[in-house]
Amino acid sequence: MASTLAALSSTYSQFISSSVHSFSHRVTLSNGTGKDGDRCNRLVIVSELSHVDAPSYNSNLVPPFDSSTLFESKNKANKSYPGGMGPHTGRDMTIKKPNWLRQKAPLGERYMELKESLSALKLNTVCEEAQCPNIGECWNGGVAGEDNHIGTATIMLLGDTCTRGCRFCAVKTSRNPAPPDPMEPENTARAIASWGVGYVVLTSVDRDDLPDGGSGHFALTVKTLKELKPGILVECLTSDFRGDLEAVATVVQSGLDVFAHNIETVKRLQRIVRDPRARYDQSLLVLKHAKEVESVVSKSSIMLGLGESDEEIKETMEDLRVVGVDILTLGQYLQPTPLHLTVKEYVTPQKFQFWKEYGESIGFRYVASGPLVRSSYRAGEFYIESMLHEQRKLVNASSRH
Repeated sequence: MASTLAALSSTYSQFISSSVHSFSHRVTLSNGTGKDGDRCNRLVIVSELSHVDAPSYNSNLVPPFDSSTLFESKNKANKSYPGGMGPHTGRDMTIKKPNWLRQKAPLGERYMELKESLSALKLNTVCEEAQCPNIGECWNGGVAGEDNHIGTATIMLLGDTCTRGCRFCAVKTSRNPAPPDPMEPENTARAIASWGVGYVVLTSVDRDDLPDGGSGHFALTVKTLKELKPGILVECLTSDFRGDLEAVATVVQSGLDVFAHNIETVKRLQRIVRDPRARYDQSLLVLKHAKEVESVVSKSSIMLGLGESDEEIKETMEDLRVVGVDILTLGQYLQPTPLHLTVKEYVTPQKFQFWKEYGESIGFRYVASGPLVRSSYRAGEFYIESMLHEQRKLVNASSRH
């Protein structure tokens, strides 16, 4: 098993570094773009979440990307990253996106077919609502030549309107969104089962207006999907449910295979980047509790390019490891409109590769890191799917003895 996973990790490391235009989603039912936080009952992280000492690390990156030049604090004069440096919002029109972030406009027969199918089923996608840069590639079926060349989308549960207002997210917001569609769990499950995929990610907007934060709706969707297709692997990317640990347990015990909750950014930038009801320590507590409830694979995500320092990224990665997070994704923050947060730097593909190597060196089982990587994308999910299938084989083999 170890050799298989090592080979897969190496393969997708090469995939990420060699072609930033080939990232794509598998079917993903998504939680908006990760708006987390509490509304009233704010919980404080337990005292045992102490920091761990970072291990020594020697980068394998070749010159001119020596590891010492990749840390901002050690190279304050480095002006190599373009990016608007406005106070918080606004757009510097003189700054152009680097070539590695440019994507083709969404076109193609499969794109239109999937768009029509989702519309007919009244399903919302985070691909459209959050203006994901990979939408054309994902909906057209990913990278040509892959064994599972199927168009996929990220479905957003609980409607298309969020009760929070994170300053990085393009999803619509309202204090009183429409009630959830009671038929959504069944419609969503049947749609996914008909697409013939083996791994899906379920997500939602934040619903602070609901007593359980929408956790029951999440759980019902997972259970219905598992009934229709028992062998499918399900990842749930959730909000923090206002720190309601019973709601977290409801989702974790629904039969899912991977529990995901995004911490989004480093501790210092939480109040600038996320809704005020979201808190760094609360997100860590949610991730910690999920591992305590069930022995599930856990996952989180960090956006880069918001003004964070490299020491802060290291600290956040270490905090996620302390609470047992297994899988981490890192991607470039892209400003959806001038009203959203200004991009402070465009992080190079080489630096993203550095963070992948560093993350796996401190104990993450897998790190997907690249400019266009998002919480869920095709290559990372293929690795997770293979890992979970290997685990199932081991469990089945041991149960027979």
